[in-house]
Amino acid sequence: MAYVTTSDGTDIFYKDWGPKEAQPIHFHHGWPLSADDWDNQMLFFLEQGFRVVAHDRRGHGRSAQVSDGHDMDHYAADASAVAEHLDLRNAIHIGHSTGGGQVARYVAKHGEPQGRVAKAVLVSAVPPLMVKTDGNPDGTPVEVFDGFRSALAANRAQFFLDVPAGPFYGYNRDGAEPSEGVIKNWWRQGMMGSAKAHYEGIKAFSETDQTEDLKAITVPTLVLAGDDDQVVPYKTGALMQDKLLQNSELIIYPGFSHGMLTVNADVVNADILKFIRA
Repeated sequence: MAYVTTSDGTDIFYKDWGPKEAQPIHFHHGWPLSADDWDNQMLFFLEQGFRVVAHDRRGHGRSAQVSDGHDMDHYAADASAVAEHLDLRNAIHIGHSTGGGQVARYVAKHGEPQGRVAKAVLVSAVPPLMVKTDGNPDGTPVEVFDGFRSALAANRAQFFLDVPAGPFYGYNRDGAEPSEGVIKNWWRQGMMGSAKAHYEGIKAFSETDQTEDLKAITVPTLVLAGDDDQVVPYKTGALMQDKLLQNSELIIYPGFSHGMLTVNADVVNADILKFIRA
């Protein structure tokens, strides 16, 4: 198992598959998951000739369950530690949900200043800001996130079954056909991580204002979202990202859920590949 140790002594687990001379694609997972959430994409893009890299966020998956640093700045710095350790250049950075926020902060603060990033992809991503504020009146009320915290603290194992069985993949919609394997794999990944990291990560993904991160990104960026996303509504996420980014393309998929990278992987993968090769 491969690890890099960050400047604050945190061990970050990563996967690095494919030819080292190939263009790298670095994947950033969502809350409360792990690099394994990108298995489909890693295998797909590996077959297309790319080098594929993914890491577990601190406190998630196989990375160290440290007490501190569960915020977007540390998430981005940890991603940078992986990219620098592997000397990833001309890289495509792809982030889902919280991982999209991680990509935005990484590209703005580390990747572009270091000249390491070629393009970025934000999939059902949390920027610019999820929580409802006076300046973000269409955001999600903080009481919703307080409910997440309460449910996690009371019975994390049950909460981590309820989320994928319900809104995450749209399995609560009429006519949906839930996959027991997908639900259990979400649960497996979540339960690998630290309850403290997951609890504090709710604040990180919901209350971090990333407006300036998006404005600072100049590389071509693809924004993907489903119009039936019950976790990160596309009207407060993808549409605002497209507005704030300097050089973006936007695709809104009718009927797709927050977890579309898994349940609609064939469509999402094809569009990302087209964007990368353009």
